[in-house]
Amino acid sequence: MSPTQKNKITGLIITFNEERNIEEVIHNLDFVDELIIVDSFSTDKTVELINKYPNVKLIQNKFENYTSQRNIALDHANHNWILFIDADERISDKLKNEIVATVNSETPNAAFYFYRKFMFQGKHLRFSGWQTDKNIRLFQKGKAHYVSTKLVHEKLIIDGSIGKLKHKLIHHSYTDYDSYKQKMVYYGELKAKELLLKGSKPNLALYYLKPIYKFLHSYFIRLGIFDGKKGIVICYLNALSIHSRYAELTKMNKTK
Repeated sequence: MSPTQKNKITGLIITFNEERNIEEVIHNLDFVDELIIVDSFSTDKTVELINKYPNVKLIQNKFENYTSQRNIALDHANHNWILFIDADERISDKLKNEIVATVNSETPNAAFYFYRKFMFQGKHLRFSGWQTDKNIRLFQKGKAHYVSTKLVHEKLIIDGSIGKLKHKLIHHSYTDYDSYKQKMVYYGELKAKELLLKGSKPNLALYYLKPIYKFLHSYFIRLGIFDGKKGIVICYLNALSIHSRYAELTKMNKTK
């Protein structure tokens, strides 16, 4: 813990097959007072690598959806301030200092947005809809909870005001085509389950037009065209997630 740090922070991560990222993110969170990882029974070396660090608390829980995993992690946190990041995210030294200063200030905010810098195979992707991407990553445990009906792209409800941190969180989401494609398809399938629970039914307009709109909007309106070939890839795969959503919803409605 930093000599100037007074309020303690719990760092939280949820994992599945993150052997590529796990040690780096553990070292990246060396400034938190408690680090808890909820793993959904990884089949690679993730758990073996986590167990190298006796100061890290490992909890294994069968995956149902992202929200339930995050709530389990949150339930085990012992400190009021929560720093919840993904295994493929990294915190710069400047952002670390800002986080520590923030939790020890007399801030009126219950939570803080982090703007994210999207990395495409190690290089900054400047547009394609990611230029304004932000998520709540720092918040007070007693003033926040995840909405149980959101299965993916979890929604955090905050009881209080929300601030923004100045320095960006680095997001290494895209390492290769196949893994990002798999992620986008899986997100689409989870979103389909959300829609099914709401009683939504697919139609041809959603099935065909919404993915096309997603691509065109990201590529032209959100300036993916200026990201070159990287922009085409990202805009296509993000549109594929929308297509997967309605394809899966169609399949689930047929089997009801």
